[in-house]
Amino acid sequence: MSQAQSIFEPIPHLNKAQNVALKSLMIMGYLEGTSFLLLLCIAMPLKYMMGIPEAVTYVGMAHGMLFVAYIVVLFATAMRIKMPIWAIPAGVLGSFLPFGPFIFDYVLKRHLNKTEPTQI
Repeated sequence: MSQAQSIFEPIPHLNKAQNVALKSLMIMGYLEGTSFLLLLCIAMPLKYMMGIPEAVTYVGMAHGMLFVAYIVVLFATAMRIKMPIWAIPAGVLGSFLPFGPFIFDYVLKRHLNKTEPTQI
């Protein structure tokens, strides 16, 4: 079940509270990443190509709130599961890039699945 693995599958050596924190980070990252893509691919073309600035106003506001929430959840999760030192800057950098939160989630989960319980 390596390729068709559920995206909500818990990490075996993390406790329930740590898995819940990781799941909330994943959900917030997906929301933030989706809002960023909506802003870049739909709202901004509507504003600059069709003269409809309202799309950027509403999608931009939603993206801003989701961005702040993602950063807060990232730091809270980092403290709860004791992420590796590279994870916090990578998560913040990923939030500035299109598809960044999706890639960060994938890389972090791969790293956490490979590490030993004593290293976390």
